[in-house]
Amino acid sequence: MKAARLLLVALILLETALAAPARSQTLILPLTGERHRAVHAQTLFHTLFSDFFSESDGTTYVQTGDIPAMWLRDSAAQTIPYVRFVADFPVLRARTAGVVERQARDILTDPYANAFQASYHVWERKWEVDSLAWPVLLAWVYWRTTDDRSIFTPDLHRALRTIVATYSCEERHASCSRYSYPYRVPTQGAYAANTGLIWSAFRPSDDAVQYRFNIPQNAIAAVALRDLSVLAIEGYSDKTLASEATTIEERVQAGIERYGLVYEPHLGGWIYAYEVDGLGHQLFMDDANIPNLLTLPYIGWCSANDPAYLTTRDFVLSRANPYYYEGRYASGLGSPHTPVDNVWPLGIIGRALTSTSSLEVATAITTLAETDSKDGLIHESFYDNGYWRYTRSDFGWANALYAEMLFETLAGADPTPFTEPAVVLPFEVQSEMPRSVPLVTQLQNEGTILNALVILLQPP
Repeated sequence: MKAARLLLVALILLETALAAPARSQTLILPLTGERHRAVHAQTLFHTLFSDFFSESDGTTYVQTGDIPAMWLRDSAAQTIPYVRFVADFPVLRARTAGVVERQARDILTDPYANAFQASYHVWERKWEVDSLAWPVLLAWVYWRTTDDRSIFTPDLHRALRTIVATYSCEERHASCSRYSYPYRVPTQGAYAANTGLIWSAFRPSDDAVQYRFNIPQNAIAAVALRDLSVLAIEGYSDKTLASEATTIEERVQAGIERYGLVYEPHLGGWIYAYEVDGLGHQLFMDDANIPNLLTLPYIGWCSANDPAYLTTRDFVLSRANPYYYEGRYASGLGSPHTPVDNVWPLGIIGRALTSTSSLEVATAITTLAETDSKDGLIHESFYDNGYWRYTRSDFGWANALYAEMLFETLAGADPTPFTEPAVVLPFEVQSEMPRSVPLVTQLQNEGTILNALVILLQPP
């Protein structure tokens, strides 16, 4: 089946190479309603060719779009969608593997920093639990996809050890940690000790937490620790590190199940809280930045059909969530990080990536195709009643995740797993987005995408 698909794609590549440039670069979309706007395949690689910089030390520095800094979270998320092309385009190997090494060296510079400059100096030192999880996910995805063992460097080994040590310390924050932030943040200070959960100061949005245990961040940390134990064994034969990672992962998992999963009849039953303090207080909301509650299946924590997740999803995508907005041009998750009524494309994409509805996915594609920039780039957020009012014109993370969504649903690419499918809680296989176009159209779109990448890789 795979060989037949490759043959069909090769034929389509030949056809598109002989076709008019405009035709060869335009994807076929499942548009809903009466709106229409073309999506050009080359824009799906914008962040890969505009935000990735090969450095003299052999690493790859990844700028987060229009901000001249490298976030650990963003740079991993900007890289993961393109790892699938390394086997067919080996020239991308150094570019993507270089991000793994760069992140390892950043972590060794300061494991509490969330963003760095090209000089390895710290850009911002906001302790966010997921900042150390994303580099592990990237390393795992890269190795699983490419079988390239060159990433198993001494720096990565030391970084993995540092991640485990930091997580262990922040489980015991009061007695172990020396982390502090230069100015006071509006956070509820009291929290329970010995919950098994990892203490955090900031959310994935870079905003201060309300309660110290952010559940989506702990969920992605558990997934990353599961992957880290595999990398430790298969990359370095380090059974001690693998055991330590597994032990912390089990504590975090138990902590989420005990404190993060709450029975709330008025919200539909068992539901995940966004933040907790372990003392009986919970915050029910969701933020568009990933990891969030909406994308728990995407990060490999649970299945999209898990009952508690479905209850949580219904809450997140409703007016009961204070950061869910509905307007003339879009509906979706926003964030306290941006103005009220500003919908984030990340939230729209996250909804599609975890959807089981073809119509829901098609609606997301249409909305994003109609609200992007004139250059086809994705904003950080935009006003739901006027998409021409937006924040950040070029958001690398959103551009990459938009590409991931289209690679899967328009071109039939397999989803990128963040952990072994057999161990997704509650022991169900990873969910897949519905395909939004017929198989023949998927093949045409796949050929268009590959042709665009061929053109972009040509020497200037």
